[in-house]
Amino acid sequence: MQALLRFSRAVDWLNARVGKYAIWLIFAATVISALNAIVRKLFDTSSNAYLEAQWYLFAWSFLVAAGYTLLHREHVRIDVVNSRLPKTVRVWIDIVGYLLFLTPICVMALYLCTPQAIGKFVSGEMSGNPGGLIRWPVWLALPVGFTLLLLQGWSELIKCIAFLRGAGPDPTGRHSAESDEERLVEALRERNAARESGGSASQPAH
Repeated sequence: MQALLRFSRAVDWLNARVGKYAIWLIFAATVISALNAIVRKLFDTSSNAYLEAQWYLFAWSFLVAAGYTLLHREHVRIDVVNSRLPKTVRVWIDIVGYLLFLTPICVMALYLCTPQAIGKFVSGEMSGNPGGLIRWPVWLALPVGFTLLLLQGWSELIKCIAFLRGAGPDPTGRHSAESDEERLVEALRERNAARESGGSASQPAH
């Protein structure tokens, strides 16, 4: 179990690092989009390469950050139902999901997209649009992204099993600490509560 937990921590570290730097892909896409708009307005010219570079970068950021999103438990969940169930039941639901849904889907996606990405690289296929980019870099995002997601799914599975065996912490809690926005909301809530309690205490008793 300890060996599996070490593997889980290594995967968590990997996806945390990938997610940390994936934001720069969004930044680069935003800069390219802005420059493309400026050039088009000022010089009445543009290139399909700029447009394709934007969605290449967006595809990479979306796909490689999927594992990071799972690490922080930010995927959409039916919390209205799930939150009312006992913790052990929720952990078993996660185990079933990782085994019967996430793993087969990722394996199937890798089986289908990896040969495609290799084929694009070998052939050097170019975009069909005038001035477009070479295709294999965006296809490479598929096997990379699904591999990271699959590894993170296995990491979460290990943590769930460890919890049920009493060898690990609660895997249903959020991995990340509170964000700045959450801390601000909590601070405002506490301040308002203090004001209300102070106002109530200052009112004369009848």
